[in-house]
Amino acid sequence: MAKEKPKSGDLRILVTNDDGIHAPGLKVLEKIARKLSRDVWVVAPEEEQSGSAHSLSLANPLRVRKLGPKRHAVRGTPSDCVLMAVRHIMKEAEPDLVLSGINRGQNIADDVTYSGTIAAAMEGTQLGIPSIALSQAFGFSGQSNVKWKTAEEFAPDILKKLVAAGWPEEILININFPDVVPGSVTGIEVTRQGKRDQSLVRVEERIDARNNPYYWLGFERILSNPPQGTDLRAIYEGRISITPLHMDLTHQRTSKALNEALGSLAGPMRKRRKTS
Repeated sequence: MAKEKPKSGDLRILVTNDDGIHAPGLKVLEKIARKLSRDVWVVAPEEEQSGSAHSLSLANPLRVRKLGPKRHAVRGTPSDCVLMAVRHIMKEAEPDLVLSGINRGQNIADDVTYSGTIAAAMEGTQLGIPSIALSQAFGFSGQSNVKWKTAEEFAPDILKKLVAAGWPEEILININFPDVVPGSVTGIEVTRQGKRDQSLVRVEERIDARNNPYYWLGFERILSNPPQGTDLRAIYEGRISITPLHMDLTHQRTSKALNEALGSLAGPMRKRRKTS
């Protein structure tokens, strides 16, 4: 029997992120979550975990610090946080919804493979819980001018509609808010994942005080010309991007083509031995 969809006001919500327990975006998301429910839990990394992707701490112990009622910090990755929340901290009653973010900076195109924000939503999805990642883009003005009010104004209604509509079990929802003030948002678009120009990736070499080299990785901040319908284009043009991401990474068309190309080699090993 299918699990009865909880009403918005009855939701038990888990809020997490990858920017850390003290991040401003986490405070914004907690405020948004409380517009959907009175039962909001926060379990977030003790320190920033940006770029940690979908990693788990398997070689080190996890330490959990209780900061207050329904509020915990985990010395681990975003995936660790969701796993600890669901399987330990909230084990008496699992969350109905996982909200991850709000990330300081967009998570679009190839970002989704690196992002700890997306990874927390992936972990929630793997555990059978509807999960949404939220990110607030910022542009050339830098991190000191992140327009949190844009996410704060639009996210509650979007989340309510998404929860009411529902989505398949193996899908997570990725929401990105553009780098504009609320009054300049040009629309809301359901998009597909775009692709960055990897030629813009740079490695910057520097020298430390002991005359040893060290390196910073980053993207050159140059606007590309992405196709219409992508998350990149939507953000560039001031629209809120909503992208459903599929946990199953199998490419079915290529799988079929490989089966045809391999021919008899793709059959059972036991059968081939008998005929050889």
